Amino acid sequence: LALKLFKDVEKEIVRGAILRDGMRIDGRDTKTVRPIDCQVGILPRAHGSVLFTRGETQALVVATLGTGQDEQIIDALEGEYRENFMLHYNFPPYSTGEAGRMGSPGRREIGHGKLAWRAVRPLLPTKEAFPYTIRVVSEITESNGSSSMASVCGASLALMDAGVPLPRPVAGIAMGLIKEAEGFAVLTDILGDEDHLGDMDFKVAGTERGITALQMDIKITSITEEIMKVALEQARDGRRHILGEMSKALTNARDAVSDNAPRITTFNIPKDKIREVIGSGGKVIREITETTGAKVDIQDDGTIKVAAVDANAANAAIDWIRGIVAEPEVGHIYNGKVVKVVDFGAFVNFLGSKDGLVHISELAQQRVGKTSDVVKMGDPVKVKVLGFDDRGKVKLSMRQVDQQTGEDLGSARRQPEPAQAAV
Repeated sequence: LALKLFKDVEKEIVRGAILRDGMRIDGRDTKTVRPIDCQVGILPRAHGSVLFTRGETQALVVATLGTGQDEQIIDALEGEYRENFMLHYNFPPYSTGEAGRMGSPGRREIGHGKLAWRAVRPLLPTKEAFPYTIRVVSEITESNGSSSMASVCGASLALMDAGVPLPRPVAGIAMGLIKEAEGFAVLTDILGDEDHLGDMDFKVAGTERGITALQMDIKITSITEEIMKVALEQARDGRRHILGEMSKALTNARDAVSDNAPRITTFNIPKDKIREVIGSGGKVIREITETTGAKVDIQDDGTIKVAAVDANAANAAIDWIRGIVAEPEVGHIYNGKVVKVVDFGAFVNFLGSKDGLVHISELAQQRVGKTSDVVKMGDPVKVKVLGFDDRGKVKLSMRQVDQQTGEDLGSARRQPEPAQAAV
């Protein structure tokens, strides 16, 4: 009973002071936003990060860039689809000074994460313009009201820090309401106690140009058009103030993604070549990824995305794939490797998956008695495509290529055998 009476007195004092004097618990007036601090790039190994603090509410927000293989598969009522943007919100007990069990996300965490997701999603570039899968995680480290809107602000800064080309930043703010018979007061950037003792929690997120997401919880039967108008106007002013504070930390997205993020290269191959790149049972594509360390994603329309943190790994995978789909051209010189030695010549692998025959007469300028005198299994060689036989097999020449420089020697005649001295 005593506790209930205390709560009733507390509620009456807090609400009365706001309506009568415009004075809130922490000394602010009804339109002032709490002090804001933004520290961008606080985690050096993360692709993008920010520590966003507004009063006693703080969020550590991290952005991670992945490939198409990292997309989330959504099993919806309308069918299955893939989502390339995820925003996860975590609200551990210690953020409010409590000791509790940390397990799977609850309904509140899922709801707040989805609200922040809706606020940021309209500003993201298309898959064609930015072919990354994006995951944002907001860890609430302390909370005294409006942690979901802190997540929106933090997500915007973390994405720009990661090099995601957002056209403009997004910010969010929570509005409150004290309504009595004698009047009402709309509160900007509410505290946890003001949420508990007030009549409304109205979250507004957007850019300097407009709103991207709204959510309202009310404890009274209704609100008037006048209240809604005042709330939206104050939210606009508060949002612009927050965006101004955020711009002090980071004005625009980074020019390039982090050095720790994968680089994605997109190119196209003919549809009829997809099978060759994948190989029987995925053998070829597995060999490419395991050998180079790059990730390769192949679409049904022939679009290929190669991702790797190491540029050399990405280039090796790209060259490998292009070699598989390329067609040998007569007169062109290619690097190859001897894969088989026979009496009548040597078989050379080139362009990744192409094989051709260097006839014994095309091995060297001088006459060759045995193939093994010139080449052995595994030898790297330079070959010139002479043409194709009646079965479509590639005819190659080593004789017409300088094996040191790769220079085309043309169809030079074989050097004559040295004359034998008379006995």
